[in-house]
Amino acid sequence: MAISKAGASNNTMGSSVSGVNVMKVPGLNTLGVSLSRIDYAPGGINPLHTHPRATEMAFVLEGELDVGFITTANVLISKHITKGEVFVFSKGLVHFQKNNGEVPAVIISVFNSQLPGTQSLAATLFAASPTVPDDVFTKTFQIGTKEVEKIKSKFAPNK
Repeated sequence: MAISKAGASNNTMGSSVSGVNVMKVPGLNTLGVSLSRIDYAPGGINPLHTHPRATEMAFVLEGELDVGFITTANVLISKHITKGEVFVFSKGLVHFQKNNGEVPAVIISVFNSQLPGTQSLAATLFAASPTVPDDVFTKTFQIGTKEVEKIKSKFAPNK
């Protein structure tokens, strides 16, 4: 499994994740480690997500990123990190990385699990099958049904 080459970041999010886990490298079985290379175009984002089975440590290879996580007390902890710096995201906490720089950025993220799992908040909420009932969204987010349908349409499987 090669992570020496940049992934294509010319997509909606402006990022590309190349993971190396037990599903791709069976030799990682029982070792409790995995990693990912994440490439970011200028303005690219690794959107809000969580890893249910691992803590993540991100090491900046190139560029600079704004990173952050949300504590269980709903406090945003964020930092601007540059080449050579690291940042840690605790297991299960919602977090993100965004390249606010003018040049591409690259990080290597290391996980303390052979299969950390990734749960994207937007896809989890709005692309579930079967779909989450609209009234759950309207009450949760205090928005109308039209707004819910508009958001869901952005995450429809055909998009």
